[in-house]
Amino acid sequence: MSEENEHKAKIKPEISNETKRDLECRDEKNKGRPAFKRQNWFRYKRLGTSWRRAKGIHSKLRRGFKYRPSKVKIGFRGPKAVRGFHPSGFEEVLIQNVKDLEELDVKKHAARIASGVGLRKREMIIERANEMGLRVLNGGEE
Repeated sequence: MSEENEHKAKIKPEISNETKRDLECRDEKNKGRPAFKRQNWFRYKRLGTSWRRAKGIHSKLRRGFKYRPSKVKIGFRGPKAVRGFHPSGFEEVLIQNVKDLEELDVKKHAARIASGVGLRKREMIIERANEMGLRVLNGGEE
């Protein structure tokens, strides 16, 4: 097997036991969390499925009738310590240029390149991140 075809394992974060526990707790909560959909999303094609709060005075959803789907409530949130973390355990940081990479900690941060970054600058960012040993979440094939 040549060096080009060799599999390279993805970089893993160094996280505490509490953070691991919180990530597992978040995963369990995500499994039990309903897909919150807008009222009457199935009835009209023009309505999207993304959540909108029910505001009608006669709305059964707003009044919380049992045969209606769940409303968005604070109890469905995940643990505060791991909110916004990537499923791998890294804390995601949005990167605009190569200089932004210097501020990151390789052990706990992962880079996500901003959508407005062009191809030339994107390649420079990926190259520098690989030199540092930093994980790029949307860097294509690593």
